[in-house]
Amino acid sequence: KDRKREMAQNTSTFNCSIDEFKHYVYPSTYIIFSVVGLIENGFSFYIFMQPHKKATSINIFLLNLVVSDFMLVCTLPFRAAYFLMDGHWVFGDIMCRIMSYTLYLNMYCSIFFLTALSFLRYLAIVHPCKYIKLRTIRSAKIACTVIWIFVVMATSPLLLNGTSKINEKEKCLEITTPVMKKIVVMNYVVLFVGFIVPFFITSICYICILRTLLKPNVNHSRMRVSYKKATVMVIIIMCIFLICFLPYHILRTIHLEMLQPTATDVATGCDKVNRVHKAVVITLCLAVANSCLDPLLYYFAGENFKEKLRRIRSLRHGQQSMSKIGITKREAGLYKKKKATVSS
Repeated sequence: KDRKREMAQNTSTFNCSIDEFKHYVYPSTYIIFSVVGLIENGFSFYIFMQPHKKATSINIFLLNLVVSDFMLVCTLPFRAAYFLMDGHWVFGDIMCRIMSYTLYLNMYCSIFFLTALSFLRYLAIVHPCKYIKLRTIRSAKIACTVIWIFVVMATSPLLLNGTSKINEKEKCLEITTPVMKKIVVMNYVVLFVGFIVPFFITSICYICILRTLLKPNVNHSRMRVSYKKATVMVIIIMCIFLICFLPYHILRTIHLEMLQPTATDVATGCDKVNRVHKAVVITLCLAVANSCLDPLLYYFAGENFKEKLRRIRSLRHGQQSMSKIGITKREAGLYKKKKATVSS
């Protein structure tokens, strides 16, 4: 009897559907984020790749963040198409595996890169004369390589989940009953290693940074500019954590717990599960939005970003001016030629 009851609960929970809600929210959100993200991150990548005399460790992390975000926004049109086609996947099994993998690869690469940036700013502001070797370009490249290798390996189990056939439709990006227990265990490991620890480190770094910034002993104008940039970075990174990542991790954990067979009452379970599931859909959209918010970090806190942007603008302005001068000279030549013809 207990076994039958558990199976009934399990079936009931997985029959709780919000397909209509997902098919309405996801496509519009993903299309907007893919267009905005491709423009922002494509342009940011172009700016970062411009030659500059002084490379910085901050820019190394930001460039890797751009690459991570660009990878994600390139997959969003496929996700949008899936939900526009009423939850029918037509892009093949391999592409399905790449979809889930890329989303979480980006999410946790972003979290670790933002944490590394926080720690770097902490060292520069709180301990400006210490740990200089940790702030070199070589150290930044090593740290980025380690982050990529760790996240690529940690998220690789997602490549095992491909398409599944349900009601004559090829399904992708869906949680299925056989892997439920594994997903719950994996979620807690990822929650701790991939979010709680980085969020704790970031919070501690910024408490220490803000304490230093609030001290009334910053007189040097150049130092004030540097500290102002650090303050902006504090605000942007904490906003990204609190808006994009915190709600999703909390609600994802609650939702997965509610999908457990023993956690949901057969009669009243669906209503509760659906409400939480809808909240997860919204918070996942917020998590994806980090790929569009990160460019704010590049513009307001990136080293030499504004300078490179100004240089590109001045070069274009110079080219336009030169072309106008060329047109004016050509017009003047034609006028002189015409005048000479009339005189003769």
